[in-house]
Amino acid sequence: MPKGEKRLNRSKIDILDAKRQDAMRKVCKLAQEVLDITAAELKPGVTTDYLDEVCHNACVERDRILLDGDILNLDTLLYHAGFHAHLNETYYVGDRAKADPDLVRVVETTRECLNKVIELVKPGTPIGGFGKVIEKHAKSRKCSAVATWGGHGINTEFPPPPWIPHHAKNKAVGVCKPGMTFTIEPILTVGKPREVYWPDNWTNATVDGKKTAQFEHTLLVTETGVEVLTTANEHSPGDPIPIRAILDGAAEDNGASNT
Repeated sequence: MPKGEKRLNRSKIDILDAKRQDAMRKVCKLAQEVLDITAAELKPGVTTDYLDEVCHNACVERDRILLDGDILNLDTLLYHAGFHAHLNETYYVGDRAKADPDLVRVVETTRECLNKVIELVKPGTPIGGFGKVIEKHAKSRKCSAVATWGGHGINTEFPPPPWIPHHAKNKAVGVCKPGMTFTIEPILTVGKPREVYWPDNWTNATVDGKKTAQFEHTLLVTETGVEVLTTANEHSPGDPIPIRAILDGAAEDNGASNT
């Protein structure tokens, strides 16, 4: 653990001045570029070791060939000029994944949960309220929020306060203030929201083996609202799938099979 993190006061949330905010903008832009470069290489047949080579940041331990129908999360942490940026996104691998109702449901619902929270971020918004929004939307799509993981502060340290729970019943305190930088990174599953660790004591998976998705951005609270520091650009891979058409099609197929 870096010495700076050992000195952290876990009850004090950093407020960044203009110079440090600019530094966060720079590192977050670089992190988004790294994610885009890696995501652009996603296609059936490539291996996770290859993606590890492209990204230089991922910690992939196995050489697994990606199959048409997989989904894959790319999580990027970048350190530049003394500041950290953190973001991740879940991507579809091949056309089968984009046509799988359960995969589309969990991926797009997770993406929407992140976006719904971002819309709420502004000075005075209670930090503990984000989890309620995430959990409510997840349940509306028959998904569950994994409560173990949440957002966190991010700046010259990683990760400083605040801790931002992504489930409804939490004890988070404090409100958003201009100059704060933190992440929002919900994880949803179509199964039970509990996880188990693999023997390597690093990798974890859902206890029932069901699919999960996660999306994350680094945010800066401004005087009037929020700036998404790791925002994608028009050329970024990973466009959303129209979820309603996929779910309606699945419902029609189920209805036909039951008649």
